[in-house]
Amino acid sequence: MMHVVLVEPEIPPNTGNIGRLCLATGSVLHLIEPLGFSLDDRLLKRAGLDYWALVEVRHWPSWEAFLAAQPQGKRFWFATTKTERCYWDVKFEDDDYLVFGRETRGLPNALLEAQPERCITIPMAAETRSLNLATSVGIVLYEAVRQVRRV
Repeated sequence: MMHVVLVEPEIPPNTGNIGRLCLATGSVLHLIEPLGFSLDDRLLKRAGLDYWALVEVRHWPSWEAFLAAQPQGKRFWFATTKTERCYWDVKFEDDDYLVFGRETRGLPNALLEAQPERCITIPMAAETRSLNLATSVGIVLYEAVRQVRRV
């Protein structure tokens, strides 16, 4: 199974849609606080439809708490616009963690600088700064699932 990690997500409908993607692919959704919304938010549940209750969601108080609870040797891939390495150049493996940042700021630089060899990007035309978070997760997650062939 794949793991989708949202670090400090801000927009409930994005998280709801990502929850649906996780359910559709048999992936686990990890939410790292602080969240920009309540898990009881009606927009979150509206975007997740009646699937939200079926999504395997793990909620963490901080990046440090999340990281400490993960088994040693797991591979983390950090989605960012601040690298040249394209997501399709990665050979994903079962149980990889796909890490995405806030809608407005992305992942913290300290996280990206700690493992630059694990940073990946989605290529875009120069006029585009970024894609919607749920769209980005869908693109990378389905490539990982395609490679691992688990659904």
